This record gives sequence, C-alpha cells and structure tokens, in this order.
Amino acid sequence: MAACDADRTTDITEKLCETRDCNKPAKLQCPTCIKLGIKGSFFCSQECFKGSWKLHKTVHKKEEKKYNPWPHFQFTGILRPFPKTDTRTVPAHIGRPDYADTGIAIGEQLARRSASIKVLSSEEIKKMRLVCKLAREVLDEAAKVIKPGVTADEIDRVVHEASVERDCYPSPLNYYKFPKSCCVSVNEVICHGIPDTRPLENGDICNVDVTVYYGGHHGDLNETFFVGTVSESRKRLVQTAYECMMKGIEIVKPGVRYREIGQEIQRHAQQHGCSVVRTYCGHGIHELFHTAPNVPHYASKMVLIGGYLMYL
Repeated sequence: MAACDADRTTDITEKLCETRDCNKPAKLQCPTCIKLGIKGSFFCSQECFKGSWKLHKTVHKKEEKKYNPWPHFQFTGILRPFPKTDTRTVPAHIGRPDYADTGIAIGEQLARRSASIKVLSSEEIKKMRLVCKLAREVLDEAAKVIKPGVTADEIDRVVHEASVERDCYPSPLNYYKFPKSCCVSVNEVICHGIPDTRPLENGDICNVDVTVYYGGHHGDLNETFFVGTVSESRKRLVQTAYECMMKGIEIVKPGVRYREIGQEIQRHAQQHGCSVVRTYCGHGIHELFHTAPNVPHYASKMVLIGGYLMYL
C-alpha cells in the first residue's frame, strides 16, 4: 500500500492533503483512486496516506459497486462506462441497409468471399457525394451541442434526429447489434465508443463518428472536438492526427500505392512524437458500410486504382 505521484492530467499544485486536520500541500495521489477514476484523494506523504487508509479504502468499495458492465476488463485510463438509454427507432418509410432488422450485414459477408474491389460508376460517385454531404450536415448538428455537461447520449439523440430529418438511416444502428446511432469516443477511447450517459467534462477531447445511409449508399466521416478548455498536449495530439489525415488524402490518386498513404501518415505522426494505431484502418465504402479495400495507416503492398471510395 503506497501513494503515487499524481495522475499527469491532474494539476496538483493547489491541492491539500485530505488527511483530517493536516492541510499540508499535497504531493501524492491514491493509485487505486486513479485507476477507478475517483476524483481527489490527495496526500502530502506516505505516512498520511497509510494513516488514513482504513477510512479512505471505503471510498473504493463504494465506487466498485457502481455501474460496471465489464468487471474484469483492464482499463488503460480513468474513463469508465455509464448506463445507456434505450435504442432509438427509425420511421418505416426511411430506406435501410440489409442489417437494420437482423443486425447481420449479409452483403458485407458475401463480399468477403471475393478478392475484387468495386470500382464505382459516375452515377454511383454522384450518389456518394450526396450521402456524404448529408452526413456532414448531421455531424455539424452534433458539433453544435458539444460542451461540458452534455452527455454522449444527448449527442447520439441529436445525430439520430438529424439523420431522420434528412430521410437517412443512421448506419451504426443495429450494425452487428451496435445499440446507438453514432459513435462517441472520449479521451483514451480510440474509436467506436458507445454513447452513454456520462457527461462531458472540461478538458475532454470528444470524437463523433457519423455514418448515414441514403439512396442505397453510406456516407461516413468523423471529427474530434475540444470540450471547454483543453490542455496543450491534447491540442497537439488532435492537430497531429488532423495533419496526418490531410497528408494521406493529399496523395490519393490513381496509381498511388496504399503503402505510400500509410507511409505519409506514419512519418508525420512519428515526427511529432505520436504513434499510429494498427488495430483499425481505413476501409472501402459504398452500398456496403465496411468493405474492401482495407487502407492501413502504415506501409502495405496494395496499389490504388481510380474509382474506389474509401474512408481514411
């Protein structure tokens, strides 16, 4: 049992020791509280921490009894899941993808049997431009409500209603049983966060990933937003990620190898002290939500041919 240096995201300079009647400047923080995401728990020394342990550990037991759908999951940061609200419905008159009722994307599964990559016609590209424009409008509506105190579930409600208003089906809804109409990923969540009732906090970074289905095609895009006043390190992270995306987009043209896109992205990230997440990648998109080609954000051996639509 020992206290540790304060969590790097916490400003400890004006904190006081929480041991009764001590009130000395705090230097340490309870490591279990950091892991559980409990605010506060500051101490001036190991002696004060150990002397307060019998009373202090009851805070951990109270926190552990809170909502936790994955009690054995090893979290990497302090963010924790909150309860979700009921799944929203889409009016029957709105066109929907093949998985809307069953949760199973049959078209995508059939496409995996073939190694071919669909090249879109001029008419299909026109439809893609339209659905992507609608998706951008929906994302802009979500951007208007992002501020401290707003929940991810409220962002999801705005996305859902904005999609329906445009006669679009929100593509994530029931995609392999995904329960919400968009993805909201906060702080250390890489992507595909399920919107819940956690309020956004000052200093968070919040990515909203919107996809809509209209006219038989999907339009997919996302953006990361600052919530209130954000630290310089988080601003640099978001700025670097944006620059990486733009550098990848700038070289997209017929004949460019996929590995060149990945090289541009990875090179810029590393130059700015960042790494590239290899667990996920870009993907093809058209009538199918996710399909070939996969577009790694690092080197690969594929060649880019004109007429592909992909999500970077």
